[in-house]
Amino acid sequence: MSATVLVGSQWGDEGKGKIVDILSEKYKIVARYQGGANAGHTVIIGDKQHILHLIPSGILRDDVICVIGNGVVIDPSALLEEIEILEKNGINVEGRLYISHNAHLIMPYHKLLDSISESGEQKIGTTGRGIGPCYIDKFARKGIRIVDLLDRAELEKKIRANLKEKNELLKKVYEHEGLDVDSIVKDYLEFDKAIDKYIKDVPAFLNQALNEGKSILLEGAQGTLLDIDHGTYPFVTSSSPTSGGACTGTGIPPTKIDSVIGIVKAYTTRVGNGPFPTELLNEEGEKLRKIGAEFGATTGRPRRCGWYDAFLVAYSQMVNGITSVAITKLDVLSGFEKINVCIGYELNGKRLKSYPSSVDQLSSVTPIYEELDGWDEDISNCLSYDELPAKTKEYLEFIAKHSGIKIDIISVGPKRKQTFFV
Repeated sequence: MSATVLVGSQWGDEGKGKIVDILSEKYKIVARYQGGANAGHTVIIGDKQHILHLIPSGILRDDVICVIGNGVVIDPSALLEEIEILEKNGINVEGRLYISHNAHLIMPYHKLLDSISESGEQKIGTTGRGIGPCYIDKFARKGIRIVDLLDRAELEKKIRANLKEKNELLKKVYEHEGLDVDSIVKDYLEFDKAIDKYIKDVPAFLNQALNEGKSILLEGAQGTLLDIDHGTYPFVTSSSPTSGGACTGTGIPPTKIDSVIGIVKAYTTRVGNGPFPTELLNEEGEKLRKIGAEFGATTGRPRRCGWYDAFLVAYSQMVNGITSVAITKLDVLSGFEKINVCIGYELNGKRLKSYPSSVDQLSSVTPIYEELDGWDEDISNCLSYDELPAKTKEYLEFIAKHSGIKIDIISVGPKRKQTFFV
């Protein structure tokens, strides 16, 4: 068997949690490959809503093993809280959750520096959970990994070295009191005791599973246009949500990945700052937000809403190598008399041939729209493609053509049963 990558194909919030839950029925292992507790994956089973931040939503299926890869940065308090909530809801985690010994840990100073930075003039729109500062230390080779918890003396040495620098920064630049080394060491050693039973050599485990013929679903957080390299920099996350990040974030080689599933919302949303060519700052945008309940699962922040951007999704298809797509929240568009789809951008009167990498250019483009007829029918109870209204099918065919995608899965509501394969 080989691995499949599931990737957000817009600016995140496409509904990855639900689709991972649906697909988990077909996979033995679900592995998260990047990001941190800034992600929020919502899954509704029956009348029960589950919101997950670090643990893959495959954990909601009893026979699925879930893995947190080395590309993920881990907030100890967030992870332990999530495990506790799952177990209180009758979901057994022990023996089904493994965490890479090479994953980096978010430290108290990461959260503090993140919140201070985000309160300044140059806001990115982060969640303030320490994700960016943790990745900074990782690439500066100053990070604290889970494996470091095994040696108390070495752990204390590393934390003291980091805090000497961070406390100087906090006091002299931000005029904030410093943090205490001893209390941090104590807290993280307690964390080590709590998660010891979950720690695994993830690359060895995953590759052995593939050699044994087991199927693996690799799950990303956020979305393509928030990728540190391929997104709308600097208004991006600090990791690689694109399919390439699946290899570096888990230790699975690209030769063992045979398909990439893109998750695409039937319209477009964005959280935080940055350019958004199809954003609707009018009643239609507010209608999308209200009907689609577009508020962040992690922060509760209202999402910016706009029309579907086929030019954006075509770019995403290119950089990810998407082989098939799951369309989510299609039901939200019911009741719109007319629906616009962006099929390209113009800049200074010229039509662009490729997606702009400059945020200044992207902020200045004029979207080229095609107007389609909407539909009034409630499609939330449709169980197959054939049951969809003719206008809905026309919309799907149009966006597939202009995005260069193949739609295999359609979601018409938040619940498991409101999903079908094409």
